[in-house]
Amino acid sequence: MTPRLVRIELPAHLRTLAGVGREVTLEMKGAITQRSVVDALEARYPMLRGTIRDQVTQQRRPFLRFFACEQDLSHEPPDAPLPDAVVSGTEPLIILGAIAGG
Repeated sequence: MTPRLVRIELPAHLRTLAGVGREVTLEMKGAITQRSVVDALEARYPMLRGTIRDQVTQQRRPFLRFFACEQDLSHEPPDAPLPDAVVSGTEPLIILGAIAGG
């Protein structure tokens, strides 16, 4: 299978932790899902382990959301395929820090 380049936009606190710019590109093979993208992201940037999802339960952290193609994908199953535009590299998967306040 031909590797694909997947673009991921990270929130400021994760960019700082990983020492990267706003967007990173990962070369991926196989199914492109939230789980496979986070697996690849954590493999390339080990300092991000536990920041996007809980290391034990593998659940997305409550104050992080996943968006792509103007859709909130945060509550999609982690193994659901990402939109074609993300798989093709046309659009990024956006990991966004939620803002809480009152």
